[in-house]
Amino acid sequence: MDRRALPGYGWFGLATIVLAEVLLFQGVALVATLFTAIVWTGYILLVDGLVWRIKGESLIRGRAKEMAFLAFFSIPFWLIFEAYNFHLNNWAYINLPESIELRWLGYAWAFATILPCIFETAELVQASGRFGSLTMRPLRISEGTRQVIVVVGFFFSFMPLAAPPHVAPYLFGFVWVGFALFLDPFNYSDDVISLLKELEGGRLETIASFCAAGLICGVLWEFWNYWAYAKWIYTVPIMQNYKIFEMPLPGYLGFPAFALECLVAVTFVRSKLLS
Repeated sequence: MDRRALPGYGWFGLATIVLAEVLLFQGVALVATLFTAIVWTGYILLVDGLVWRIKGESLIRGRAKEMAFLAFFSIPFWLIFEAYNFHLNNWAYINLPESIELRWLGYAWAFATILPCIFETAELVQASGRFGSLTMRPLRISEGTRQVIVVVGFFFSFMPLAAPPHVAPYLFGFVWVGFALFLDPFNYSDDVISLLKELEGGRLETIASFCAAGLICGVLWEFWNYWAYAKWIYTVPIMQNYKIFEMPLPGYLGFPAFALECLVAVTFVRSKLLS
């Protein structure tokens, strides 16, 4: 396979990551405060450059409108989970800047990187060919089954909000799968990318690539968050004594599910906007 040279913005992304790390440990206040947003911006540039190096096209070079959509939609998309957290109290932010303007800049910038980093990483995994030949026996998924999945997804999405405050914190797992279950059958019916359609065809590359992307990004989210000054901490009521970085061990299972939820939600919204 011919490999192109890494484009300049890819090198710039790598330099951004390295410089952000150096300045963080040097105690530069602005970098320490905005570290998450800065380092993930560098990551997105680096990974997009690697994708372009392998494929000759990428989200930034060739599909800029798609990249812009991911960045803008990423903010309201993540705010849904922040709204859930008001009731579930699974995480809290600490050491936020006193300046309201800087605080909201940090929120918006960091939230805008979430979907791009998941999709960029999934594209890099797919470009590597790691799961290109991964298949399974095709499943038969009837209309009745899809209707049941919609109901289950609605139940999973609604239940954490309806639960009493002393129960809700234990139901975080439902949030990370509920929207995918609820929305994916609609994607199936709209003849766009669908997890159910992939399973029905016996194809696993997309599912495996996004699961891998979720885990990769999840580990990096927690690694970089651990060293940041302004960061989140977890308050989930289980296994607080068994953590990797700030995340209790079971929480890492949620990252692959979250990546699939990102794929389903983005596909659903884009199909409705373009229809």
